[in-house]
Amino acid sequence: MRVVIVTESFLPALNGVTTSVCKVLECLRDLGHDALVIAPGTSPWSPTMTPEHYAGYPVHSVTSVPVRQFRVGLPSYEIETVLHRFRPDVMHVASPFVLGVRGLTAARALAIPSVAIYQTDMPSYIKQHMGPAGDLTARAAWRWIRRIHQQADLTLAPSQAALADLAAHDVPRIGLWGRGVDSDLFTPDRRADPETRALRARLAPNGETLLGYVGRLAPEKELHRLSELARMPGTRLVLVGEGPSREMLEAQLPGAAFLGRREGLQLAQAYGVFDLFVHTGTRETFGQTLQEAAAAGLPVVAPARGGPLDIVAVNITGDLFDPDVPGDLAATVRPLAATTEAAAQRRHAMGLAGRERVKARSWPALVDQLIDHYSMAIAAFSESVA
Repeated sequence: MRVVIVTESFLPALNGVTTSVCKVLECLRDLGHDALVIAPGTSPWSPTMTPEHYAGYPVHSVTSVPVRQFRVGLPSYEIETVLHRFRPDVMHVASPFVLGVRGLTAARALAIPSVAIYQTDMPSYIKQHMGPAGDLTARAAWRWIRRIHQQADLTLAPSQAALADLAAHDVPRIGLWGRGVDSDLFTPDRRADPETRALRARLAPNGETLLGYVGRLAPEKELHRLSELARMPGTRLVLVGEGPSREMLEAQLPGAAFLGRREGLQLAQAYGVFDLFVHTGTRETFGQTLQEAAAAGLPVVAPARGGPLDIVAVNITGDLFDPDVPGDLAATVRPLAATTEAAAQRRHAMGLAGRERVKARSWPALVDQLIDHYSMAIAAFSESVA
């Protein structure tokens, strides 16, 4: 199969969209398929280069502009030229909003079947940042999303909650496709790595329970909620990631450790340091870091909203807190974070259960499902033009 992936985000940016695209490319390579990537490239404001190849596949970069530390690829007619030369069997559009819209339009013009991946809850992000106009702009964003995805032959959502959102806003031809996790990289065995043990000794010199977070340090992640945990006795907060909110969070969370951006083995070792994983954002369509934490053998505490509902089994792999009740995060974390032997045993049991639930969700297995979705889109497109 020849697959072209048009993505709103790609390396060197690290986020859920980039991770998903990279893993899909690696698995397509291993299965012997052919692929090409169209992604935002370098601009005068973001000099770090987009790679020319990934997983052995060419990456065609388009001009981009920075928007809140993200590269936004500008629509361009050169996409048609690239598609005409590559002649794909199917187009995979990752989180379409600007560049992806141009990709879908080009796919329609060139009679290429398309699969759109819904991954970012843009209406909620827009509502959060627009103040009094938030509700109005969120409704406009949903109209834009519906218009985008009407062009796709199939739209895939990562969770039941995201699927329900799409259905409620009349997005047609939808299906469910989750996300994979590398359970060989993210594993409880990382706790025995010398580097992990040394980092833990530095972060918890008095045997503190380490409450970990991994992700962007940005307003949409609602990390202000962590202030409920900042002074919990016998614990210490550890945050992995970078973003515009770091300076503010350092002031709000005295005593917390900020480890900066980590990836690969260093990220896996950071998970190995934690005793409990805590997520605060209520706008996650999936929650990849929650799944990585579970693979690493950690109990997970997250909001009872959105993607975490598919990942966290209450009182089995972790717990869910009510984000509308002040103090409920602390009340949920407190019994799990205690320094007692009983609490440690409960965390261990939850961690084992969480890993058992996610270890079958390998990226190769998920990409096998994705290829089936590609085939369905190709068949549906063929029927529609017959």
